[in-house]
Amino acid sequence: MDINQTKQEHLLALKVMRLTKPTLFTNLPVTCEDRDLPGNLFSQLMRDDPSTIRGAETLMLGEMLTLPQNFGNIFLGETFSSYISVHNDSNQVVKDILVKADLQTSSQRLNLSASNSAVSELKPECCIDDVIHHEVKEIGTHILVCAVSYTTQYGEKLYFRKFFKFQVLKPLDVKTKFYNAESDLSSVTDEVFLEAQIQNITTSPMFMEKVSLEPSIMYNVTELNTVVNEDDSESTFGKMSYLQPMDTRQYLYCLKPKSEYAEKAGVIKGVTVIGKLDIVWKTNLGERGRLQTSQLQRMAPGYGDIRLSMEMIPDTVNLEEPFDIICKVTNCSERTMDLVLEMCNTRTIHWCGISGRQLGKLNPGASLSLPLTLLTSAQGLQSVSGLRLTDTFLKRTYEYDDIAQVCVVCPYLVNES
Repeated sequence: MDINQTKQEHLLALKVMRLTKPTLFTNLPVTCEDRDLPGNLFSQLMRDDPSTIRGAETLMLGEMLTLPQNFGNIFLGETFSSYISVHNDSNQVVKDILVKADLQTSSQRLNLSASNSAVSELKPECCIDDVIHHEVKEIGTHILVCAVSYTTQYGEKLYFRKFFKFQVLKPLDVKTKFYNAESDLSSVTDEVFLEAQIQNITTSPMFMEKVSLEPSIMYNVTELNTVVNEDDSESTFGKMSYLQPMDTRQYLYCLKPKSEYAEKAGVIKGVTVIGKLDIVWKTNLGERGRLQTSQLQRMAPGYGDIRLSMEMIPDTVNLEEPFDIICKVTNCSERTMDLVLEMCNTRTIHWCGISGRQLGKLNPGASLSLPLTLLTSAQGLQSVSGLRLTDTFLKRTYEYDDIAQVCVVCPYLVNES
């Protein structure tokens, strides 16, 4: 919207035009059968129409381009470009012309002028042209303020402004979900799975050029949006990565703490910063947009004062035969503990060794490896349970059940088969 606040006649004229790429020209084909009254009249008119494609006149798309007929929509993440022209409509020579362009948002005022120096003089029927660019980073109302000051040949200093108001819309709806995963049997680091749901809320399709996760310094990230074949990898969304209006696409990422942070039990605790999403898309004839989310945060799972995890356990063991496992005990509290280990037999799990042995003192954030031996008295998938840790300083006991699972087979039945 153009609002001119001054009624005074000026020697200079200011024109502002938004720069956007053209669109493909579309026509409405009209056809009929040869036996109808018009005969081949409609077909001949479409063949003579320069906007149609020769040999494919019934297609709506042609080979011509259409210039923008209105201001159009501006979306967050796109680059706003505008052409500013100051023309001398008078028969006088104007001096010391200064053109300034500012963009006013809800939170700040930005200077978009390429040069802040004044032009010494402008002859009649001449003009000053400038092109400004700005990557839109806020939604809501924006006002482009163009100000022109100059001096007439009689030394009179004049000044006028024009305001151009437009709305910046939201192109994408981004929702995120976190899934906390316990460490597997070969690693003690906790994996975090991030699911990002991205919906196109514009009225035109988008080509999703890139959707990536930039992790924080505490994590390494693995993208899970490709299917690996023998020769190469292929996107789970296919070769043509288009997102139609109101369509939603889900992206999945796996984050794993770096080794220097995973070893410190107190670091990854409470609310932690995961990283931010970087989304790049193209619309129309290659118009590019980019959007970065704010830092994503998640609540790290709590393990209490002591965490007991499995470092090593066999996949398959024989029935009633001892096997070895290695557990890891980590002090997640902020105080030193004096630990005692008790091993309690269950209906199917039988521990080997001395129960009630002293593990010694464990400082805050420290950990120790605990080799243990046990056997099972039942076949099938069995849960390792029955460990108990006691802190003698506070007389507090921590019980651990279902630490891991192991597959128990009978060696005699295997040999017979």
